[in-house]
Amino acid sequence: MPLAVQQVRRMRGGAQSHLMRCEDGGYYVVKFQNNPQGARILANELLGTRLAARMGLPTPAAAVVEVRENLIEHTDDLVIQLGRGRTRCRAGLQFGSRYPGSPADTVVYDFLPDEQLREVVNLADFCGMLVFDKWTCNTNGRQAVFFRARAESRYQAWMIDQGFCFNAVEWNFPDAPLRGLYARHRVYESARGLQAFEPWLARIEGKMTEAVFDEVYKEIPGEWYGFETEALERMLEQLLRRRKLVRELIVSAWKSSAQPFFNWK
Repeated sequence: MPLAVQQVRRMRGGAQSHLMRCEDGGYYVVKFQNNPQGARILANELLGTRLAARMGLPTPAAAVVEVRENLIEHTDDLVIQLGRGRTRCRAGLQFGSRYPGSPADTVVYDFLPDEQLREVVNLADFCGMLVFDKWTCNTNGRQAVFFRARAESRYQAWMIDQGFCFNAVEWNFPDAPLRGLYARHRVYESARGLQAFEPWLARIEGKMTEAVFDEVYKEIPGEWYGFETEALERMLEQLLRRRKLVRELIVSAWKSSAQPFFNWK
């Protein structure tokens, strides 16, 4: 379990995460238990990231990061803004998403112009991530970052922010055709039919078993979901049953007025 030793900077976003250096030498984007979106967001992040990785999708390594009271007391910026007031970040076990390298050596963007976007080495993985987002009912738009080491010319995409999977803190599945889509539909230009999504559909249907769920479930700290074990288990049971529904949800997105898959005839 990585131990946070330094706060580097605040990050953008509703969860008010912080980039932190840890004792293992790695940098992690850390979301705290008392973030404004709720503690269940942390459970969603760990569960979602682990499942996406099992599907072969490009996500940052996820970890349970320990942040001790002593570090918070001596770091003025480790606070959560709440309206006009603010409160200290809560010490304890937090969710950490591994930053791609050192901030000094790696260029990271959350937006690329179209010409550079086409040259992202793993652009087709956005189709796979949509399969995941439809399965888990991600009620936020798909979030991604693009990065490269300074010596490299091409960018790689990492799929980040699984906090609103399972409908955020609600833990239900209100499906809608446009949910989970990445805002820049150009990332789906390789989608000329359902076969573009097939490798990931097959992995959900064949490899996302109850045994996989049990393994990941054990990693989630109980305080992240208020020790409401029955609620978490009910949500996982629903998720398991949804595996055969994903093809239909992809087709519904294709038929929507937004026409995200513009090369699908």
